[in-house]
Amino acid sequence: MLKHRGFPGRLPGTDHQFVIRHANHRDGPAKLVPRERYRDRKHGDRLADSAFMAALWAHFGQDAFERGNLDAGRLSWLFGREVVPAEDPFNPASYDALLRIDVKRARAAFPEVFAEGAAPPDQDGDDRDDGGRE
Repeated sequence: MLKHRGFPGRLPGTDHQFVIRHANHRDGPAKLVPRERYRDRKHGDRLADSAFMAALWAHFGQDAFERGNLDAGRLSWLFGREVVPAEDPFNPASYDALLRIDVKRARAAFPEVFAEGAAPPDQDGDDRDDGGRE
């Protein structure tokens, strides 16, 4: 499992995690499934989606990226809309799966992330180097 060094570990001050520390060797990776974002979601959940998209954009831009240690739960809130498969066939239950940001849809859903002069996402220091152990 590729670990994305420098990627924020979570939304600062919350329990909304962005990455996982260890691969799940027993059950395998959690499958990415599109999750419906309803209008009545909590403010903190919407903020976490926006911060996660900002971190993806700052870290990967328009390039395809490997799922690696990105949290499947957090990715699933964006999967199928703003984050789409970058390979065919696509395995939604693989740490090696390639994804990319659908910039047009991401700009429409998260205009604050792509605004001119938008601040980069906050780092919370929760992405410590564990010496490559998984």
